[in-house]
Amino acid sequence: MAGFLFDDLIFGPVYSRRLGVSLGINLSPANNKYCNFNCVYCECGWTDKSNENKIVLPKRKNFKTLLENKLNELQGTINEPDAITFAGNGEPTIHPDFAEIINDSIDARNQYAPKAAISILSNASMLHKPSVKEALKKIDKNIQKLDTGIENTFKTINQPSGGLTLDKIIQNLMSFEGKLIIQTLFVRGEYNGKVINNTTDEEIEAWLKVLTKVNPEYVMIYPIERGTPAKGLEKIPENELKAIAEKVEALGIATKVYF
Repeated sequence: MAGFLFDDLIFGPVYSRRLGVSLGINLSPANNKYCNFNCVYCECGWTDKSNENKIVLPKRKNFKTLLENKLNELQGTINEPDAITFAGNGEPTIHPDFAEIINDSIDARNQYAPKAAISILSNASMLHKPSVKEALKKIDKNIQKLDTGIENTFKTINQPSGGLTLDKIIQNLMSFEGKLIIQTLFVRGEYNGKVINNTTDEEIEAWLKVLTKVNPEYVMIYPIERGTPAKGLEKIPENELKAIAEKVEALGIATKVYF
C-alpha cells in the first residue's frame, strides 16, 4: 500500500506542526492502514478493505509498561514530549480497548511526563460510542476532524464507510459542548471525475455555520503536507488559509493556521 505508515505501537517522538515534540501512539496494525474513512488526501494511503478479516490490532497487554518505559527514557532529554498523541495508521477510536488505553496513558503520563498533553487526531466517526466519548472527555487535546459542512462534499473527500452521515457527526460534535478542537484540511483538485474543493464561498459558509453550532475551543486549519493517494490535489496557499481563519475568528472562535 502506498503511503506513510508507522510500524510500532509507540513511535517517535516526532516534531508536529500542531503539537510540538509528540510521542505517537498507533492503535492500528503495523504497516497497514485501518480506518473507517478513505480520505482522498490521507498520508497513509488508501484504506484496503480486501484483507479486513486478517487485521490484527495491537493488544492492550503490556501497553502501559511500554509507555512508562519510553517516557522514563525520554525524561530530561531534548525529546521529552510536549504531547502523547493517538494517531498512527488509521482511526484510533476504532480499537476495542480505546477507553482503557486512554486510562493507562493518563496514569503513565502523570507519573513520567506530567507536562505532556494527552492528545488525539480523530475523524469523529466513533463519538456515538459512550466509552469513546467519556474517554475523550478525559484527555487534554480532543482534536476532531471536520473538513466540510456539506454532506456530498463529506462523502467525496472523506469517503466514510458504514453509512455514516455528516449530520450524525455534527450532532455528536455538538454533544461535547465546546470541549474539543476542530481540525480542518482544505484542498482542491479532482478525483474519479468529481471536483474536490472545500474552499468555495458555499463551502466556507456551510462550514462556518457548523462551527457556530459546535463552538470548539479553537480551530486548526492546514493544507496537505505529504503525498496523497488521489493524484492532482492542490496545496492551498497560506494566504487563502489565513483569509479563511479570519472568517472563523470573526465568529469569536480562536483559529490557528499550520502551513
